[in-house]
Amino acid sequence: MSTGPRQLCVIACGALANELNELRTIHGFDNLHVECLPGKLHNHPEQIPTAVRDRVRRARQHYDEVLVGYADCGTGGLLDRVCADEGVERLAGAHCYEFFAGSARFAELHEDQLGTFYLTDYLANHFDRLVWRGFGLDKHPQLVEMMFGNYTRVVLLTQTDSPSVHGAATGAAKRLDLPLEILHAGYGQLETEIVHFVRGPVSLAPEAGTRAR
Repeated sequence: MSTGPRQLCVIACGALANELNELRTIHGFDNLHVECLPGKLHNHPEQIPTAVRDRVRRARQHYDEVLVGYADCGTGGLLDRVCADEGVERLAGAHCYEFFAGSARFAELHEDQLGTFYLTDYLANHFDRLVWRGFGLDKHPQLVEMMFGNYTRVVLLTQTDSPSVHGAATGAAKRLDLPLEILHAGYGQLETEIVHFVRGPVSLAPEAGTRAR
């Protein structure tokens, strides 16, 4: 371990790589290191707990403290069990959509329309690989109705308000034949928790943070 500033590590979902590295730059967290597991685990949540456990144990050999950069992410509490066993914390929430939107806002969205398919900037940009081809919809288009027939809308929780991300989300919604709503979320609770991890409690308002640039 270093004798200087504490060396910290976030073991994160690959879907958060850009946002975590941007937050590291914005706040000048030179002692924060980001190690990402493959984003494709998003489609295989049953593999997340074991992958996280292995990476946390390796990271402990090099860093003073480790944070798990995942929400529950469909693991059904198994990731929480790993975190408890390893003595580490994870990001709060059920999914990344929740900590980007903020728990209160996400609850409102969920209550407003249960049949909502959520996208983040990462998921919009990688919709074809992770969803369309990832679930075999390119080869079996009849599965679209089976998988998404009960959905009523697509909501993009955007971090950057990028026109290219908006375009990707528009294309995704068109493929699913669903209306699109775009909500600027910025980094939300992700920023709050990362700042807290690095330097302890700060004066950020609850569920608020720097707007993504």
